[in-house]
Amino acid sequence: MESEDVFKLVAGLVGGLGIFLLGMKNMSEGMQAIAGPSLRKMIAAVTNNRIFATGVGVAVTTMVQSSSVTTVMVVGFVNSGMMELSQAIGVIMGANIGTTITGWILVLKIGKYGLPILGVAAFTYLFSKGDRWRFWAMAIMGVGMVFFGLELMKEACSIFRSPDNIDYFESWFLMVNADTHIGVLKCALAGCLLTVLVQSSSATLAITISLAVSGNISYETAAALVLGENIGTTITAYLASLGATTNARRAAYFHIIFNILGVMWITAVFFQYIELVQWIAEGDVNQAVIDADGTTTYPNRLIAIALTHSIFNVANTLIFLPFLPVFVRFLEWAVPAKDFKEKPHLTDLDVRMLETPTMAIEQSGQEIARMGDSCIKMLDWLLILRSQAEPDTELSDRLKQREDVLDSIHDEIAKFVTDLLAGNIPHSVAEEARQQLRMADEYESVSDYIANLEKFDRKLKRDGHAFTTDQCTGLNSLNKQVKDYLIDINEALVQGNANVLIKTDAASKRIKENVKQLRRQHLEDLSGGTMAPVVSVAYLAALNAYSRVRDHSRNISESISGEK
Repeated sequence: MESEDVFKLVAGLVGGLGIFLLGMKNMSEGMQAIAGPSLRKMIAAVTNNRIFATGVGVAVTTMVQSSSVTTVMVVGFVNSGMMELSQAIGVIMGANIGTTITGWILVLKIGKYGLPILGVAAFTYLFSKGDRWRFWAMAIMGVGMVFFGLELMKEACSIFRSPDNIDYFESWFLMVNADTHIGVLKCALAGCLLTVLVQSSSATLAITISLAVSGNISYETAAALVLGENIGTTITAYLASLGATTNARRAAYFHIIFNILGVMWITAVFFQYIELVQWIAEGDVNQAVIDADGTTTYPNRLIAIALTHSIFNVANTLIFLPFLPVFVRFLEWAVPAKDFKEKPHLTDLDVRMLETPTMAIEQSGQEIARMGDSCIKMLDWLLILRSQAEPDTELSDRLKQREDVLDSIHDEIAKFVTDLLAGNIPHSVAEEARQQLRMADEYESVSDYIANLEKFDRKLKRDGHAFTTDQCTGLNSLNKQVKDYLIDINEALVQGNANVLIKTDAASKRIKENVKQLRRQHLEDLSGGTMAPVVSVAYLAALNAYSRVRDHSRNISESISGEK
């Protein structure tokens, strides 16, 4: 084989595979951006109903065009506690079916149009002003790159069939030939290893199709390679589960077990299975077609390979779906829970989710809602502490600890959302991320002022002083007003109610007016000259702190409303 042929082969395969992978990435990211709200709704709707969970897995994977993205997403959800193991298993099984859509996309006979599709979409992407148009262009550009990359690989593989090189390569392909059961297992192992190396079952499927359509390997060999690729793709979820919680690792292990068992039973009836596929395909997989440039191809193999992939994954899911509860119990037994706290962070934020921005922003939003709930608890504890003659050290320490925890949660959210903003994300997600950064900072400031309020009261009692009865009544009334105001804002955050600013405006004004009235009353009381200076200072500081809590809460409502 001449050096020029070697260069053409390597350049065509490497270049074509690179363009194909980049196309899959663009197609996946574009579809994620377009279908973001739908993805959120589908994931949120996942229940313990195994059929519904499987359907969600199919739909999500069809949208994002990657079973790896779906399974890593699921591992992240289980790791953060947003999804139970039984729900995750259903979604993973559905993802195996959804990933077969890639083969059917390649069945479309538009390979030669890949380059013009890429070009038109690229111009649209570069010169469109609207986000939605740009992400549609990105997805279509990905489709064009997929087909163009596949054409480059098919062209490179034609070198194998050259009269000068056919003898040289024939011995290579005889090493992976699915003409016996042992040969089928060898091909499945080769497909598994290739997928592990490339980290994309779609890419190895494209390589397999290129080799089969160009006539370098038989349909039977291609079918066996595709089966092995199903096992190889599980490595992505396994790597994502390293260092994760027990349930997340169980979900990743299920993905491996499910695919290995599936390949085991299908290889036992492999030759009967491929006969069934060829009968359904209604086409001779060995029928050759000579193109205009004299290249011999086997186009019927493309449909047969896509059918092989789809029928296997659908059948495998239908067989194992009834045994989902058994798998859950087995995994709970095989992977026992740890005796110690597993999560090294205070939040459930998971870096795995950054690959799917629409899901990541949902996760960080839940953590901000938790910050709001914590602030409400701190206001409740503050009221209890103020009513006690002797300070409750344990409750006081708990309040201070909660403030420290919210500081750390704020830092974790800030880092997570900043990392999210550093990626290629839709404008709507970026805008929501910036709002979340502001809200996390505002909630952290609210917790600081609540802690300061407790500090003023504790210091007075420690020095033998206390607020007067009227002062305590005024502060407690203010505490209730602020708490109710913050509860309304927290509910609006969870519900996404953009009218919160208008809805809570009256409550905000009442708090402001109450602070003014209490301050005015206090200044009148000072004329009596019987109040200790430290009490006066503490009381004014407390009024100021409640005013600042109100200000920061209003800033949160502005962020929810979308105001700058």
